[in-house]
Amino acid sequence: MDSLSGYARRPFAFVMRYIRRRSPSHLVILSAVLAAVACSVGTQYGIKHLVDGLSAGPSNAGSVIWWAFGGLIFLITADMFLWRVASWVASYTFVSVTGDLRRDIFRHLTGHAPSYFTDRLPGMLTSRITATSNAVFTIENMFIWNVLPPIVATFAAILLIGTVSLPMAAGLLVVAGAVVVLMFKMAAAGKGLHNDFADKAAAVDGEMVDVINNLPLVRAFCGLSFEHDRFDDTVDRELHARGRSLRYLERLRLTHAAITVVLTIGLLGWAIMLWQRGGASTGDVVLICTLGLSILHATRDLAVALVDVTQHIARLSEALATLLVPHELRDHPEAEPLIKSGAAIAFDDISFAYPGGQKVFENFTLRLNAGQRVGLVGQSGGGKSSLFVLLQRFYDVQNGSISVDGQDISRVTQHSLRHAISVVPQDISLFHRSIMENIRYGRPNASDEDVMKAAVAARCDFIEQLPEGLDTMVGDRGVKLSGGQRQRIAIARAFLKDAPILLLDEATAALDSESEEAIREALARLMRGRTVIAIAHRLATLRNFDRVVVLRSGKIIEDGKPDILMQGQGPYRQLVTQEMSRLAAHAA
Repeated sequence: MDSLSGYARRPFAFVMRYIRRRSPSHLVILSAVLAAVACSVGTQYGIKHLVDGLSAGPSNAGSVIWWAFGGLIFLITADMFLWRVASWVASYTFVSVTGDLRRDIFRHLTGHAPSYFTDRLPGMLTSRITATSNAVFTIENMFIWNVLPPIVATFAAILLIGTVSLPMAAGLLVVAGAVVVLMFKMAAAGKGLHNDFADKAAAVDGEMVDVINNLPLVRAFCGLSFEHDRFDDTVDRELHARGRSLRYLERLRLTHAAITVVLTIGLLGWAIMLWQRGGASTGDVVLICTLGLSILHATRDLAVALVDVTQHIARLSEALATLLVPHELRDHPEAEPLIKSGAAIAFDDISFAYPGGQKVFENFTLRLNAGQRVGLVGQSGGGKSSLFVLLQRFYDVQNGSISVDGQDISRVTQHSLRHAISVVPQDISLFHRSIMENIRYGRPNASDEDVMKAAVAARCDFIEQLPEGLDTMVGDRGVKLSGGQRQRIAIARAFLKDAPILLLDEATAALDSESEEAIREALARLMRGRTVIAIAHRLATLRNFDRVVVLRSGKIIEDGKPDILMQGQGPYRQLVTQEMSRLAAHAA
């Protein structure tokens, strides 16, 4: 869906993309509205003939009066029926458009690199998707019901007035055009105010979600009063921006009202003078008055609608500019699926720095054989977690290459690469769904039996004590479960995925001592036959690994088998000694 980024600064083209997708139904709506407006304006012409017939008197009208009556009834009936047809079809079409665009934007949004989300509040992003959907829905509705009808009605009415007086028709055409252009330009001048309101409104949504997501932190630091005051200030800014926007709209409406009063007086006077000179019949005067007033009212409705549409387009433009940023990470045009013949991993002479940050690696090289278990240790900031995110291609390296089985990961599809990797993180991510659904996320097409086997393999015995078993809802981010239970669900998910590469980020850190040994055994089975990279802060977990790599400031300062490294006097032995001293002191 990266093609959506081309619409970031083109709101009209973005709307047309979805109109074209459902062009037949939009064509039906358009045709019905045009026909309905034609019937509505034609009704005024029918009234003219009826009035002229009545003015001729009963003896002279004859059957003309009934033909006029019949035509008038037909036009009124067709007008009502056609509007209902347009509304009925629109109730399906416009709603479907909002679904189409939300699906597309969601797919585009989830394709962004992690760096995109670090700079933006999740609540603000979700509110912009909703704002985009609402704006497009409103724009479509306003165009069909509030913009198109007065435009068509104005031109049709002017054509009918031209049958009575060409100078009057020409004058109305010029005046109506001038009024619409004036109103539109004034509306466009207020775009900055509308954009400011859209931005402030999105900030309110983002602030609410940010605080709610961090309520435990807020309460722990007695920050409720502070957050209430902060939110009040955010709302005040939004209300001030909204007030400025609305007051500008009212100034436009007041300007148009003054223009309409002056023009109405002039039109009525002109029609009466034509009648006095015998240049118009009684029916013509009625036609001119009704159509002239409808034209002036149409320009008012059109001007107001254009102002409102401008405001919604402003909000749409602001949302699209944020949401439709081009993806930083894309599949290479010639990318092919990863061929999983083994699981050898190589970081070859890579250099990498996070966007806007300091360099993490400079000419870094590390190679792992297929089936090898390698532990990464070292102080924070050494680059351990960075190797994880680079291997999953959440970021691209600036120089060098990363390969799996000799295949450069920048030349394989991201989906196939991540399909070959299972991750058990320290900070477990769970959906507000059932335990069954969270485990099945490792392989969505897995059977219930396979999910149960994975849960058993990961020693998720706590599920048996839950009232609803695997169907138990875990709450937002798994809040209803303990840290150890969440960790075991993550391990079960990795069992179910059955990928050749396994990344462990201190996978036993959140477990209590009673279940730790059971989980160690489960992890030992999980690691069997796979290439494993484990970040370990508790060095005892690495005693059966094939290699330990000690990192410091993005460089390898020691590399070898753990028992051999323990025989030396290097950094690894020092780290183990320090850990044993801490444990002994804690036990004492």
